[in-house]
Amino acid sequence: MAGERPSWVPSEVDVERPSAARMYDYFLGGAHNFAVDRQMADQVIATFPGTRRFAQLNRSFLRWSVRLLLDSGVRQFIDLGSGIPTVGNVHETAQRIDPTARVVYVDNDPVAYAHSRSILAQDAQAAVVKADLRDVDAVLTDPAVVDLLDLDQPVGLLTVAVLHFIPDTDDPAATLARYHDAVAPGSHLVISHALAEPVQEGEPEDERATTVKKVYSRSATPLTLRTEEQIARLFGGFAIIDPPGLVNAGLFSGGDLYDGPDPDWAPGAVGVGRKA
Repeated sequence: MAGERPSWVPSEVDVERPSAARMYDYFLGGAHNFAVDRQMADQVIATFPGTRRFAQLNRSFLRWSVRLLLDSGVRQFIDLGSGIPTVGNVHETAQRIDPTARVVYVDNDPVAYAHSRSILAQDAQAAVVKADLRDVDAVLTDPAVVDLLDLDQPVGLLTVAVLHFIPDTDDPAATLARYHDAVAPGSHLVISHALAEPVQEGEPEDERATTVKKVYSRSATPLTLRTEEQIARLFGGFAIIDPPGLVNAGLFSGGDLYDGPDPDWAPGAVGVGRKA
């Protein structure tokens, strides 16, 4: 495997252990993934054949959310758990509308960080922070955030396809509450999250969900599925706005990939909240 290490891969990256960020890149058709990532991603696709479509819809929802926030007056964004930037990411979408829009990507995956630095090298309005989104102080006090953003003005906090990699023991709601308290009124929180079907007490979990969680348990980032009610609680002090409300990703009609309702291929929920 060592002979297959591309030149852009940092030396500290373990190319023999799958990464959720690189699997997501593969779902989107990207090139920054390894054989071990593709093998595990294909297991997920075998269980949920619509996984690639779900990833694409997530990216479509991300672009739609950025445009919505720009229409609401937001001109600065923090993309938490941003993964590997690909075509149509936050800075491209925002700066196409307003070239002065500022974006900070945050990820602790070495490949995502290295690739982000390369992409953003010539963009003075965008930066990347290597940090875990759960370490709120490290994120918000990083020089890139301090120099580029003004937290006294509204901020768009983006958590797209990332919170399901934070276990309940790490209390993602408490983490998001700290971000809520740190940003100005008019700030927004964007969430897309893998969805668990409600299970009655004593009933078994959906077999497909169990299989996918077992697959991700062998990666560096195990998966935690949550119900729509549990996802709604993650917004905390951010009031969910309509559109889109909090909806199944397959029913979200605002994105540029929507071609009719089909919740079966989109086992996830999406929503946007606003700080009053």
